[in-house]
Order: sequence, then C-alpha cells, then structure tokens
Amino acid sequence: MATGDRMSGPASTRAALTLEESGHGVARVVFDDPARSVNVLTRDVMARLDALLDEVVAGAEAGRWRALVIHSGKDGHFVAGADVQAIASVASAAEGQAAAAEGQALFQRLATLPIPTVAAIDGLCLGGGTELALACRARIAADRPETRIGLPEVRLGILPGFGGTTRLPRLVGLQEALGMILTGKTVDARKAERIGLVDERLHPAVLVERAVEVAGAMADGAPAPARGKRPLASRLLEGNPLGRKLILSQARKRVMKETGGHYPAPLAILDEIGALSTLPVERALAREAVVLGRLIVTPESRNLLHVFFLMEAARKGGLEGAEPQPVKRLAVVGAGVMGGGIAQLAAARGMDVRMKDIRQEALTQGLQHAGTIFDKAVRRRRMKRREADAAMGRIAPTLDYAGFGTVELVVEAVVERMEVKRAVLREVEARVRPGTVLATNTSALSLAQMATALERPGDFCGMHFFNPVHRMPLVEVVRAEGSSSAAVATVFAAARQLDKTPVVVRDAPGFLVNRVLAPYMNEAGWLLADGAGIQEIDRALLDFGMPMGPLRLLDEVGLDVARHAADTLHAAFGERMAPAPPLVALRDTDLLGRKGGRGFYVYEAPGGKEEGANGEVLDRIAPDTADGPDAEAIRERCLLVMVNEAARALEEEVVAGPGDVDLAMIMGTGFPPFRGGLLRWADARGTARTLADLEALAARLGARFEPAPRLRRLGTGDTPFYGA
Repeated sequence: MATGDRMSGPASTRAALTLEESGHGVARVVFDDPARSVNVLTRDVMARLDALLDEVVAGAEAGRWRALVIHSGKDGHFVAGADVQAIASVASAAEGQAAAAEGQALFQRLATLPIPTVAAIDGLCLGGGTELALACRARIAADRPETRIGLPEVRLGILPGFGGTTRLPRLVGLQEALGMILTGKTVDARKAERIGLVDERLHPAVLVERAVEVAGAMADGAPAPARGKRPLASRLLEGNPLGRKLILSQARKRVMKETGGHYPAPLAILDEIGALSTLPVERALAREAVVLGRLIVTPESRNLLHVFFLMEAARKGGLEGAEPQPVKRLAVVGAGVMGGGIAQLAAARGMDVRMKDIRQEALTQGLQHAGTIFDKAVRRRRMKRREADAAMGRIAPTLDYAGFGTVELVVEAVVERMEVKRAVLREVEARVRPGTVLATNTSALSLAQMATALERPGDFCGMHFFNPVHRMPLVEVVRAEGSSSAAVATVFAAARQLDKTPVVVRDAPGFLVNRVLAPYMNEAGWLLADGAGIQEIDRALLDFGMPMGPLRLLDEVGLDVARHAADTLHAAFGERMAPAPPLVALRDTDLLGRKGGRGFYVYEAPGGKEEGANGEVLDRIAPDTADGPDAEAIRERCLLVMVNEAARALEEEVVAGPGDVDLAMIMGTGFPPFRGGLLRWADARGTARTLADLEALAARLGARFEPAPRLRRLGTGDTPFYGA
C-alpha cells in the first residue's frame, strides 16, 4: 500500500492510532481518534496503521515485540468501519477494485505478521472494523450490550471488500456467514462466541489485560483460546459440495422473497461466496475486490449511499440555535395499543414512563400490549428476560396525574377527535410545570386548533408515531405556528433517544407522509374503477419494490381510519383529493380491512394471515370496463400522483427540502431504499419526462394529475428536485 512518508502526516491522524507497550514484549495498537466519537478507517488512518505495522515488524525482528494486541481507547466503541464518504467518492469500478485491494493488502499484512495478533473488541465493531478483527489470529470481546459485531456493507449495496467475504465463512462456516453478510445484521458477544467469531467474551474491565495475557501465551506457543465447535450436522452439510450448493440455493430463495431481486449486492454475494471461502486466500481476495468494484458503481449502491447520508443527517441533526431539554421521564396520556406502544418504546430505552388513561381497561390493554412486545423481544433474543422485566417495571400505569409534575415530555395519544384532544391537552397543561413539552400524536388533525386551548402554546408541538410503534422507524416532529424552537428540538432529540428517525414537518393537513400517501392509495381506487384487478394493482407496485401494494396497505391501515384521513384531506385540498368512487362505494359496508378479517383481501381471522382477494369488493364496485390498465400504467399513475403531491408540499414548505421527503417516505412507508427515495427516483427518470407524463394524464383523467407549480418550473428546464 502506498502511504508516502510513514512518519509524517497530521498530528490528529497520529493521535488517532498509537503504538504502546504493555510489558512482557506485547505491543498494543490503540485506536482512539480525538476528532470523532467513533473510530473510522479513513485513508489517513489506514496509512497510519500501515506505518505502525512497519514498527511492529521491526520491533519483532529486533526481539522487542513478540505479540500484538489491537484495541480501542473509546469506551463502548471498537472501530465503526470504513469512511462512507470515501466509498461515495469512488467514480469507477476500477477505482473501487483498487481501493478494495489496497485495504485487503493492509489487512493481509496484519494476518501474516510474524507474531501472534489479538483483537480486543469492546463495543461497536462494524464493516472494516470487523474485517480488521478477522485478520487477527484471535479475537476476544467485551460482554456488554454495546458490543455488536457485523458486516453491514450490503446495506450500502456492496459486499465486505477488505477480506470479510473471504474470511468470515472460513471462520464461522457458510451458514452463519451468510446470515451476517446477506442481511448486515450484527451479533452480540454471546452469539459471536457461540458461532466462533470470537474466542472469548468477558467483562470489559479486564478485556485488554486478558488480551495481552492471551497474546503473550500464544507467543509462548499456546494455541488461541478454544472456540466452540459448530454443530456436527452443520459441519457435515458444509463439508461437501452438494451440501454447500443446497445452502446457497436456499439462501437465494430467501433473498429473492425478501428483495424481489431488486438489490444486486446479495445476489452477487451468493454468486461468489462459495468460491471465496474455498479458493486460496490471495486469489479469493482478488476476486472479492473485483466484485466490490462492480457493485460500488451500480445505481442501487449510489441510492443506498444517498439514503445512508440522509439518515446520518437526521441522526446528527437538530434545530440550529435551540437547546433540547434532556428527557429522562416521559408521560403518555391515552393507553391502548398506540399508548402502550409508545410507553414500551420509551421504557425499553431507559426512560421512566407514566401511562395515564381514564379507564382501567385501557390501562390494562396498554400494559398487555407493551408486555407482548417485550416477550417477543425475549423470544427473538433481542433482550434478556431480566432486561425486559426491568423495562416493563419502568412503566407506571395511573388513572390520575400523579407524577406528571416531574416529567420533561408528555405525549398525548387519545382518540383522533379534536374536541377530545383539546380538552385533554388543556387538562395536562394544568398538571405539568412550565417548560414541560406537550406533544400530540395525531396523524391528521390541526395543531393550530389544538394550541388555542393552551395557555403556553410555545411548549406544544406534534410527535407523530407510525403504527406499529416498535417497528416503524419514522417520527414526524410537527412544528405548529406557535411552537418554540426549544420544544421542537426537545421532541426531535427525544425521537433520536428512542432510536427513531425524526423529520421536522410544518403543521399542515396530513403533515407530509399521509398527505403524499393518500393520493397513492386513492389512485388505486380510481384504477379499480377503470377495470384493474385488486391483485394486479398491488403486484404492479410490489414489482416496483414497494413493501406492499396500495390496496393491501389500505387493509393494514384500516378502511375506517383511511376514510377519516381521506375526508380531512378532501376538505383541505378540494377535488384533487376527492375519494375515488369505488372507495366511496365501500363506505356503507362492514369491511374494515385486516383488523376486521375482510377488506380488499380476506383474512383467516381478524388480524390474521391474508388468504386472497375479496370478490365481494369487485361485486360492489362494478368497474366501468373489464379491460383495465396494464402494470406500467398502474405504476405510473400511483407513483406520479405521489411525486406531484410531494412537489406541492415542498412548495408550501411543509418540509425543508427533497431529502426530508425521501427520508420520510422511506422510513414511514417503506418506499424502496434502492431507488433512493420518491424524489430521487423522480430525478432519475427526469423532471421533464415527469411533467410531460402528468400533463398527458391530466388531459385524459382529470385535474388530480394537474402538475404542481414547482414541478412545472423544474420540468420546463429538466431541473432535478435535488438541483433546485
């Protein structure tokens, strides 16, 4: 690897990586970047590591060093991986291949040092950090919740290219390696030890000391600590070509089912990993680099990187000049499923929670819902039983306002009726101290109207969770006209505390996500009227990459809930949001969607598994023609009406820019990340083309497709949303 003058370079880079003595002839390379909260493998850091390995080799040849330990000086963080900005800057497949080969050469140099090497992993260890650890002869890990080890590169549309795809299967077996590499999921210290990824796990206080001891013993000829053997059945299956072929075939079926084949990286991994785990290491690494170079310049990888940066901006962002109030104690008013979900989430993240309702039955339902979520987390090994019990114990149900004087944030989650919310918020305000933030969890109602019931409207804003709360990553932080920056900043920071992705939106009908999603679902109704079938409509959008079609989504939301939201938006925006005739025809039926067992689809039981399209719907709708639009027309109509509404929301400054639209649609609706977001997709197809298509649809189908003013301006010059 070409590194230039190895002893020169910025002082900050030298400080980020130091070589220290432990005694007994064991050297320690310590990662501790003073300029970052986590250690990152930037180009300068990699060059510094290369230079330190020179010193280690020289010391070993001189008899000074007989073993090496690599660890972090940051509590709870090992190495977070490669510099994603550098990944995004790669301009060609050849450049990507060369960058991978350079990193591989450094880690191969570590792997072939003449002395034993031990990685002491304390905390987060991702991507290049994991590949660094894999290049060591032994690995030990701190047994703490912060220790998570993984290879998340597939989430950026690439494969682990510094040797991870080659080395991990050799260490833990093909099945376990596929489970990590194809999903990007991390494993904790316990599982890492069980599958053989680490040799030992122990208390973080003695981690480095034990690593030095292990390294010294290995230098004296002792083997690395014994790892647990893989199950015999697994070894037999993976030990023959037919077994390996079966494993890869089954993995491919799972990938196709989960991704629809839209993501090149997992398929490329499956094409290559069998050979990479059996070829000589040098040949395997060369092949790994070629594949990385090919993947890194795909549109899917570029789009996934775009989404990564949007998420990072939301994670690190906030309101400039506004200081959030730390939230340690939270109250939820309104139990039931939504309130119980919010309470469970807050308690799981260490907050003390008061959950209030006026009915004991509702409190019981909220507690049961929270308990069910915790039980599932335990069954899926995401929490230990004692952790779940401790978190559940942080939820205090109450029929009165006891304890509300100590909370920093109250989330109101009562029924979606304006008069009820106003009365409850007025009552809550009288029970909390000034400065306590009141947040309403509403999906459509006007915050401005609610705020008129308050004495301190500056302490009030919106915190719109999506259902189910524990799974949906988005929170819309709604800023009303009178909301103070401090209140909005507090809710934004609290959403991040809850591991949610916050997007700030202006108080406007439907806010952002529901406003953009409503015409999408409504257009599915118009398509039914034009003769398209239920499953045809949904399949067309599934093939595009949506997690479910618009009619299946209506069933999930609940047809009664969707009607309420549609009426609100129709009143606000007029005829372009007028409900499609087939949806109006279903208003007087008892069809509720999945929760009622029947909607556009039939379910085996209320809330149960879907069993096929509901013929009763088509009988009631009586479409105008039996010859409906084809799949391309279905996709065009459903997607372009969303782009058009998003353009209107931007024009009205509901959000700050196109990145907020894309992040909210991905996190709140599952818009396919590999497309980069709704407006990123529109930019890729061209705003001029989108404008022309909307004009043609408006001429044929009516005013609901009339291009938004912003889209008309952008499309006239084919200016992208992100270039405006």
